[in-house]
Amino acid sequence: MANNFQIFVHRDGGSLHLKLIGDFDGSSVHKLLAALKRNCHGASKVYIHTSCLKKISPFGRNIFRGKLDILKSKSISVVFTGENASKLAPGGNYLFQSIWA
Repeated sequence: MANNFQIFVHRDGGSLHLKLIGDFDGSSVHKLLAALKRNCHGASKVYIHTSCLKKISPFGRNIFRGKLDILKSKSISVVFTGENASKLAPGGNYLFQSIWA
């Protein structure tokens, strides 16, 4: 369990920014998904900032990618930014962006 994992949440108009800090593992996934559920209402774009992540466990990454369907019922664009974006984003794309309708 990554005891050092934190999420800083910031809103900017219709955008939600989630800054991930520390180590990302299976327990971090649950914290991130809960933060998304709690804060995504009214947002049209979610930015997940990954530059402050130290370690990303393959297990945590795979669980997270499999659980992103929580946003399917919402028309939200998700953008991964930072040096660890390619490690966390579905498909491994540096600036992954997907719009679910």
